[in-house]
Amino acid sequence: MAEEIRAEMVANVLTVSVAEGDAVHDGDALVLLESMKMEIPVLTEAAGTVSSVAVRAGDVVQEGDLIAVVDS
Repeated sequence: MAEEIRAEMVANVLTVSVAEGDAVHDGDALVLLESMKMEIPVLTEAAGTVSSVAVRAGDVVQEGDLIAVVDS
């Protein structure tokens, strides 16, 4: 089953910690967002393999934008 990880707010993408094909565990950080001078890690909710990453450092995401897909 694929888990789509989406932005919960408008934010800047500071760092991307994973790439396609990486194995991740429940609670791993995929990206680090910055909004209103706060850093917000975006975490996985299940173990699996990253099948796609839709953002790069420096991007601006809107609420609901796709960040990554993790196949479990």
